Amino acid sequence: MVFWLIATALAALIPAALWLSGRRVSTGEGPASDLALYKQQLGEVDRDLARGTIGPEEAEALRLEIKRRILALDRQSTAPVQRGMGGMALPLAATMLAILGSIFLYQTLGVPTYPDLPHAGRIAKADALKAGRPSQAEAEAEAAKTRPPVPAPDAQYADLMDQLRAAVAARPEDVQGLRLLAENERKLGNLSAAARAEEQLVAALGAKASSADFAALADALVLAAGGTVTAEAEQAVLASLKADPSNGTARFYAGLVEAQTGRPDRAFPLWRDLLADSPAEAPWVPFIEANIEGLAAAAGADYQPPRKAAPAFDPDQAEMIAGMVNGLEARLQSDGGSPEEWAQLVRALGVLKEADRARAAWALAQAALAGDLEGLAMVRAEAQAAGVAE
Repeated sequence: MVFWLIATALAALIPAALWLSGRRVSTGEGPASDLALYKQQLGEVDRDLARGTIGPEEAEALRLEIKRRILALDRQSTAPVQRGMGGMALPLAATMLAILGSIFLYQTLGVPTYPDLPHAGRIAKADALKAGRPSQAEAEAEAAKTRPPVPAPDAQYADLMDQLRAAVAARPEDVQGLRLLAENERKLGNLSAAARAEEQLVAALGAKASSADFAALADALVLAAGGTVTAEAEQAVLASLKADPSNGTARFYAGLVEAQTGRPDRAFPLWRDLLADSPAEAPWVPFIEANIEGLAAAAGADYQPPRKAAPAFDPDQAEMIAGMVNGLEARLQSDGGSPEEWAQLVRALGVLKEADRARAAWALAQAALAGDLEGLAMVRAEAQAAGVAE
């Protein structure tokens, strides 16, 4: 409210100052003071002549010069009387147009009724959001409710998988067997089983677990959780980055967890740098490209992402992206989420050309975020970009 009072006062002062300036010119206040001065000088000439300090010829010359100046002043003063305020019409009109245009733009693009939210408040809100994340078990249980049934494999493949599971159960420290089990459970769509195999693999490796092993664990946990980076997945991400700060999968999920928990200021630089370092065929590139401009806007950054050559179609990559989007959509529909997550969902569905789903997500976001004007503004921007909101 204080901001609006100050802005209104400043907006009123500008045309008022212009009007007063024009009024001074139009009423001839400046020339009037000069005229009084010249009349005073004429009187002084007469007094100097009477005292004998100047002669008659010198006095006459001074009078003629002063009268010449008075005549010149008279010619100047008559013109402003006719055009003084008229000459201010254009500046006044331009000023009022600029003020009204600014108000219109802010009403259209801004959130006029939204109160100030201090930076400390934003951080506290993000911290609470991160602390309130579901556990891995809870996230997997929710994701399983909406995940489509896994199609049954052919009989031969099913028999081989039964043998592999039995072998791993008999030899729980068999690293090669655990790798094969995790890979094939994922191919079958048994995401929770794949995550358990990855957890068992990292435990079996112990101190020998590499950055890639921790990154694979994080990936499996996130997919099993329907796209949510839980605290357990985040620990795997941190372990991967500790072993190798350049690991792309871990860097991607490090940015994702910040984006999901209301810290675009942290997520944006992580994804910006990762995108700059990544080849076009990296599996995370399409997802980052679809989301980073909105993330940059939320972080207050002016950013133009690099355009990478389109890679060949990768079914596994498409499946990963679709799985993350589907999981995020299901979780938000059932449990709700942060404005950043709603914005991410609408943006991703727009990129995937899923207009009906994006429109439905925007409608749900409006209901879920009814009391959060800033959050609604963020999601509305993505809905407008996707063409599902005015």
